[in-house]
Amino acid sequence: MPAPYITISTEPSGSVSAKGASDDLSATLLKHAGFQQIEDWYGRRHRLASTTPQAQRVAIASHAAEMLRAARYSVDLDPDLDTSRLTTPANPLGLYTAGSEVLRLTDQIRAAETGSGLAQAVDHLLHPEHGVLERLREALETTGEQITDLDNEAYALADRFGFAAEFVSAAQSELVGAERELHRANDSRQDHTGVQTQSPAPPDARSAALATSPAADKVKASSALGTPTQGVGTAAGPPQVSSPRTR
Repeated sequence: MPAPYITISTEPSGSVSAKGASDDLSATLLKHAGFQQIEDWYGRRHRLASTTPQAQRVAIASHAAEMLRAARYSVDLDPDLDTSRLTTPANPLGLYTAGSEVLRLTDQIRAAETGSGLAQAVDHLLHPEHGVLERLREALETTGEQITDLDNEAYALADRFGFAAEFVSAAQSELVGAERELHRANDSRQDHTGVQTQSPAPPDARSAALATSPAADKVKASSALGTPTQGVGTAAGPPQVSSPRTR
């Protein structure tokens, strides 16, 4: 007997539901994945609340589908809830599209070969209105404000997000003008390379060792003229002392 067919999809209300099976095994697997079981006059069904974050919805639905398929159930999973379809080479982090964009920017920064190219990539981080840091600061600040709106007693948590936003703002202040300096980075390297190219090369040690000394040149010149030279190249003999006359 074929296993029941189960459909996991997003409803118009925003909640995720799993329908099509009412047996105990599928119910156990769905509850283990994170679904809530509901039994009413519609029968047994499983769902995720509409307030469940999207990333969590996808993780729970995909995990439930994997377990059900392993138990030989046929599962029709909504493509928007399938992590295997959301994760692609162009989007390696799946639902975390913002993180994927920053990862792509990091690769672009790593591949920069000139100061101007590096500055162009870093501009996406540091732009005062549209850069990553500004968007991050704004998101952290807004999160703190939203926490306060939802729960007046959660002021400590809201303050933590506020402090984090201030840290990002401090980082922005620290990096003001950095892009202009990045533009000059490649020029400075080229100037340094040019100076190294123009500087005289140090004498080769082997050539210096084989160089003829002035004293040796003098010996060669004297030998050519047939004139002995004392004190250079030949040790001087002891002085000749005349022996006493014999009577």
